Amino acid sequence: MRKPVKIFFMASSSIVGVLLMAAVAFVSISPEFGGKPTKADKQMYAKSGHYEDGEFKNLVPTVELTGGSMVKVLWKFLFRKEPNARPPGPLPMQQLDSLTIVRKTPDLLRVTWFGHSASLVELAGKNILLDPMLSIDLGPSAWLTPPRYNATLPITPEQLPPIDAVLISHDHYDHLDYQTIRRIKSKVAHFYVPLGIGPHLRKWGVAPERITEMNWGDEAQLPGLTVVCTPSRHFSGRGLTNRNSTLWSSWVLKSDSKRVFYSGDGGYSPHFKAIGATHGPFDLALIECGQYDQQWSQIHMMPEQSVQAAVDVRGKVMLPVHWAAFTEANHAWTDPIERATAAAMRLHIPVTTPRLGEPVVVGSGPLPSSPWWRQVQ
Repeated sequence: MRKPVKIFFMASSSIVGVLLMAAVAFVSISPEFGGKPTKADKQMYAKSGHYEDGEFKNLVPTVELTGGSMVKVLWKFLFRKEPNARPPGPLPMQQLDSLTIVRKTPDLLRVTWFGHSASLVELAGKNILLDPMLSIDLGPSAWLTPPRYNATLPITPEQLPPIDAVLISHDHYDHLDYQTIRRIKSKVAHFYVPLGIGPHLRKWGVAPERITEMNWGDEAQLPGLTVVCTPSRHFSGRGLTNRNSTLWSSWVLKSDSKRVFYSGDGGYSPHFKAIGATHGPFDLALIECGQYDQQWSQIHMMPEQSVQAAVDVRGKVMLPVHWAAFTEANHAWTDPIERATAAAMRLHIPVTTPRLGEPVVVGSGPLPSSPWWRQVQ
């Protein structure tokens, strides 16, 4: 090997080594990455029926990425972006405060969507918070992740009313947000999460007695409300070495008079029909609709599949979520809602399309249905 080449090779290796050491140090120091399961935790996971060789598995064979490498996907995302991947201006919002949200009657079903998948469900007199990603920055390093469309949200974590239950669908940064958990944990009575997410919450200062880790099919009882952990078809991981170390889920909420389904993230599969047959029909179905691509179509649904999932679970009304906050795929930012509303019209499925922060009251007059995204400038 010629001397200049050898020197270049040694220098490059040193740089790579330093970067790897820095990455490992960052993962070790940053609380964003969460906690690690104990030996007892892993023994509990092994009894779930969905945990093998240190990883959770889907109900059906699932490939996270097809038809190309992750390098090609990242290259396309970074350098060949869809020209309308982000809105040209801020999205319209309805600003809220805790007094606005907390007024309710026992038979009220009201859902307030804050963008992406974060939503507040008011049911059976309870406040249930779904996947509360209420931060502007996504993940441990803002320069590595897509910025939020709006610089503010309809409500801050501090403005939220007391929360009876927080439900987490999986541990990805756009659903399980460290900064939000840190800011709301004192006002949350209980966290219901899929298996494996407990260590993250404990690491962030949530008392163990306020955490219930659940397997698919497990139920939890609150006064007047049943919470059911149901399957999804996805994957998990927050760091460099914990791929699929936590379970992913959808959620069912059942009161004496109303039922709500939340899909979490995931690809289309037979689990939707099974959930509909066991727990449906649902007065409202919050269904993932956005951040999709043919190369990862087994772990995220196309909009037409999202509508079919609402049909499968026997949802009376569909609320598309997982859009209008971040660009995480190479499609136009309005593509999910345009395609989903068109598909729903063909199948005669009612769809509600609230602005961020605009409450959806089910069973009490017309639902929000304005195509507000077409007026964004």
